Amino acid sequence: MKYILVTGGVISGIGKGIIASSVGTILKSCGLHVTAIKIDPYINIDAGTFSPYEHGEVFVLDDGGEVDLDLGNYERFLDIRLTKDNNLTTGKIYQSVINKERRGDYLGKTVQVVPHITDAIQEWVMKQAKISVDDDGVEPQVCVIELGGTVGDIESMPFIEAFRQFQFKVKKENFCNIHVSLVPQPNTTGEQKTKPTQNSVRELRGLGLSPDLIMCRCATPLEMSVKEKISMFCHVEPTQVICVQDVSSIYRVPLLLEEQGVVNYFRTRLNLPIETRPRKMLTKWKEMADRSDRLLEHVSIALVGKYTKLSDSYTSVIKSLEHSALAINHKLEVKYIDSADLEPATLQDEPVKYHEAWQKLCSSHGVLVPGGFGVRGTEGKMLAINWARKQNKPFLGVCLGMQLAVCEFARDVLGWEDANSTEFDPESKHPVVIDMPEHNPGQMGGTMRLGRRRTIFKSSTSVLRKLYGNMEYIEERHRHRFEVNPELKHHFEKKGLQFVGQDIEGERMEIIELEDHCYFVGVQYHPEFTSRPIKPSPPYFGLLLAAAGKLQGYLTKGCRLSPRDTYSDRSGSSSPDVDISELKFPSF
Repeated sequence: MKYILVTGGVISGIGKGIIASSVGTILKSCGLHVTAIKIDPYINIDAGTFSPYEHGEVFVLDDGGEVDLDLGNYERFLDIRLTKDNNLTTGKIYQSVINKERRGDYLGKTVQVVPHITDAIQEWVMKQAKISVDDDGVEPQVCVIELGGTVGDIESMPFIEAFRQFQFKVKKENFCNIHVSLVPQPNTTGEQKTKPTQNSVRELRGLGLSPDLIMCRCATPLEMSVKEKISMFCHVEPTQVICVQDVSSIYRVPLLLEEQGVVNYFRTRLNLPIETRPRKMLTKWKEMADRSDRLLEHVSIALVGKYTKLSDSYTSVIKSLEHSALAINHKLEVKYIDSADLEPATLQDEPVKYHEAWQKLCSSHGVLVPGGFGVRGTEGKMLAINWARKQNKPFLGVCLGMQLAVCEFARDVLGWEDANSTEFDPESKHPVVIDMPEHNPGQMGGTMRLGRRRTIFKSSTSVLRKLYGNMEYIEERHRHRFEVNPELKHHFEKKGLQFVGQDIEGERMEIIELEDHCYFVGVQYHPEFTSRPIKPSPPYFGLLLAAAGKLQGYLTKGCRLSPRDTYSDRSGSSSPDVDISELKFPSF
C-alpha cells in the first residue's frame, strides 16, 4: 500500500480537497486502484450536527455516514463509493481509545496521546486503506490522506505526530507528503511572496515531516525565480515545486498537475507500477474542461434556500446543476435567493431587498428548493414554489423542498390554510408532513433516516422514471427526520399531485410529480450526492432540460441516452484499464 499525505499551510480552505482528489484522479487514470481518507481535527464525532455556515454542507454516504464535503469531491472525481470510516475525526479516535480503556484493554497502563492516540490513528488509516471503494471489490493500491486544517494548529498535532511515526513504520518508498501552501501576491507590488510558504514548511519539518512535493496555490503561474527561491529555502528540487494557479474550472486541476510531471515523480518516488504510455483517461477531463470554457448558451436556476451567503453550504447541489448544464451544453448561472427575502415581512422592513429577490426569481429559467432544517425562511420557500407552480416554471424540490411543495399544494389547492409540517407547527389541524416513527427527538446526532434506500416507481408514465432510464426502482441517499403523511395521500392525488415513487413498504412518499406542468418534481432523497461529472443526476438533469426548453424533445426521442450514462460506456467509467475514445452527450 502506498500512502500520500496531503497537508496544508498558511490558511485553511486553500484547496487541499481538490488537490487530493486531482492527485487521486491522475493516479487512477494510470490504472491504479485509489482510495481516500479525510482527517478532520475537530472533536465532533461526525459532521451531522454542523450548521452549513460552520463547515459547509454535510455530505451523506451510502452507509449513512454524515461527513465532510471533501469526501464528496473524492467520490465525484474518482467515481468511488466511500464509507463513514473514510472520514476520521479527533472525536472518533478519542471515543475508540476511551472505549478500549473502559473495557480494560490497556491493562492498567496510563493512557496517553503518545503512544495510544497516535497508534490508534495509524491503525485506523492502515485498516481503512485496504477497504475496497470500487464496484469490482479490488483492494486499493494507493491511499490519499488529506489532513484538514493548517500545520501548526494545536488540534492537528496528534495527527502530525502519528504520521511522523507512520513514515518509518511503512518505509520511505511507501509514504510521501504533499504540502499545499499559499503564495500571496499583494496588489500593491504584484510580487509573489514566498515567506509564508518558507515558514509553513519550516514548521512542518520541525514537527518531523518533510514535504516531497510543495504545491503552491497562487493567482497567476509561478515565476521561475520564485520557484527556485522556494526550492532553495525549502530543501527540494525545483521540479518538486508545483504551481497550482487559479484556473477556469476544477476539471483543469488534474491536467495542471499531470503537465508538471507529478505522475512521473510518484512513479519513481513510490515505485508505482505505471507504464509510460499516454493516459487516455485524462482526455475525458480535458474535453470536459474545454467544453465548459466554450459554452455560449446560458441557463439560470434560482436556488431558494436559507444558507445562501456561503456557497459551500450547497456544494453538491451546485455541482449537480453544473454536471447537468454541461451535459446539455449550457453555461450555468445560479441565482442565490435567501428565502426569507421573499416574505411579506421583508417588504415592510427592507423593500429593496424584497423586490431584488423577487426580480431574481422571476427572471430565472427554473427554480430549485434544496433541503434544510428549521422554520426560518420556510414561508418564503412556499411562495417561490407557489410562483413556479402557477407560472408553469420548471421546479425541483429536494427533501424539505419536496415537503414544502406538498404543504403549499395543500394550502392553495386543497384549501387547508393551516397545512404545515409538524416540525414547524406541531398544533396544525392538517399535518401533511410528520416526523417518522423511528426518529428519536432526545438526541440530535445520527437520529435521522440516513444513507442509501430503495425507491420503487408506482407509475409507468412518470417523467422521472423515464429520466432514470425506465428503471423499476432506484437507490439514492437520504437524510431526513420528517416525511409526507401517507394517510393524506389520496387527497393530493385526486387533485393531480401524484406520488410516483414510494419506499419498499409503500409507506414513505419518495417522489412527487404534478400533472399538466412542464416539470414540477419533488424528491425526498438527496440525488445530488450521487451525481458525477459524466453521469449527471436525473432529477437535476430533468430540471436543466426543462429550464433550457429541451425536456419534451429529449423524452420524445425515447431518452436515447439515459442521464446516468450521458457519456459512452467506454468513457463514462473512471475505473482502471478503460480507454477513452470519445465523449457522447445527448444530441438535441
